[in-house]
Amino acid sequence: MAVIKRNSAECPGKSDKAKKRPPTLHDELVARAAKWLKGSCGCSVVLTELKAFTDSGECPDAVGWRSNYSVLIECKASRRDFLADKKKHFRATPGRGVGNYRFYLCPPGVITIDDLPEGWGLLYAEAGKIKREVAPKGNTWGHGNNQKFMQPRNTEAEITMLVSALRRTRGA
Repeated sequence: MAVIKRNSAECPGKSDKAKKRPPTLHDELVARAAKWLKGSCGCSVVLTELKAFTDSGECPDAVGWRSNYSVLIECKASRRDFLADKKKHFRATPGRGVGNYRFYLCPPGVITIDDLPEGWGLLYAEAGKIKREVAPKGNTWGHGNNQKFMQPRNTEAEITMLVSALRRTRGA
């Protein structure tokens, strides 16, 4: 399984001081999201905070691929961050975003079920585990009532992310 993390040197506007900052709650949520994608979701490829030049401009906190579908997790440490995320153009037009399945991951109570966009799941980061508050049932999600979680996705953006990640691992 591959997990590729963003190289902070590749992010414009980051100072040396910012690169050496202590981990934040958001950083912890992103690490937990990657672990959940690999473990609970069975994703064989997971990318975290990868900056790739896609047509949508989306930079997912964590996205993983499992055979025939992709899973996006947006990590929100605060309600303010969640409300700002709702205003992004690729949230207003779901087909411009990435991920067949989309989740928010946050501490309990930051986001409620009533806050969720249609078809999104909600994961709560609790002590030692991630709780599926709203999510597809079972291990294979493409059947029955789980269809309500399936989202249109921007496959071009996903391919761009994967190619960008592969290029970085090859040193090209």
